[in-house]
Amino acid sequence: MSSSWNSVGLEVLYQVLGWVAFFAWSFSFYPQVFLNFRRKSVVGLNFDFLVLNLTKHSSYLIYNAALFFSPFIQRQYHEKYGDKEMIPVAANDVAFSLHAVALTAFTLFQVFIYERGNQKVSKVCISISAIVWTAAIVCLIVAWPKSNWLWLIDVFNSIQVGMTAIKYIPQAVMNFRRKSTIGWSIGNILLDLTGGVLNFGQMGVQSIDQHTLVNFYGNIGKTLLSLEVVFFDVVFIIQHYVLYPVKRDENGKAIISERVAPLIRPSDKPEEDNTMTIQFSQLR
Repeated sequence: MSSSWNSVGLEVLYQVLGWVAFFAWSFSFYPQVFLNFRRKSVVGLNFDFLVLNLTKHSSYLIYNAALFFSPFIQRQYHEKYGDKEMIPVAANDVAFSLHAVALTAFTLFQVFIYERGNQKVSKVCISISAIVWTAAIVCLIVAWPKSNWLWLIDVFNSIQVGMTAIKYIPQAVMNFRRKSTIGWSIGNILLDLTGGVLNFGQMGVQSIDQHTLVNFYGNIGKTLLSLEVVFFDVVFIIQHYVLYPVKRDENGKAIISERVAPLIRPSDKPEEDNTMTIQFSQLR
């Protein structure tokens, strides 16, 4: 017998937090897309981040959709954690994952059609992605004979946790090297942070209602996802507003002098002439 909510009020709050987190996380993809479109450039957006992000969200979609829609996997979950435990995946989790895969893929498409300087996906990123998907295929082969689907989707959940832990690092390092966050949308980060906090709050509401912490470790991926998102978003906020703030003129226009030689180096200009001034209104 599956568990049900003890409090109607907490159930409503759970749904509200979940869907607000869904919209915050979903809308967090659009500032970067619009920034790329407005600039007709993806310079400053790290391509390793995008590739790792696609792997992360694809893995998370597999986990969420399988656990949410499959009665067989839900039965395996109850056998492992108890019949009274609620499935720790909500409809908003599935909707977010599907939307995230689509928007990340579209942002990668922008990389191919807009100015990107000499930026490219690193060999390290390609190697990590290849190893992860090869391991996933091996796990699928191992799980197939005995139908260990819960174990398999837990593998994908672990993959998304690992990808979340490392996907932000290339962007943070790039910002540090450039001493600038130009090209990296702060709107994305603020909405991402909102979604992470609300997602964690949603799990807390379920835990209070059920008088158990099983949903935190029963879906450890969702728990770690929220914590990782909050940590890295705080890092990016510090980079944008404290370490590398945007300077503005008397008209409120952003004036940024940054070194772009590591990203763009035209062959018709001397190598030492590597400082340029950019003036535009940036989303804040």
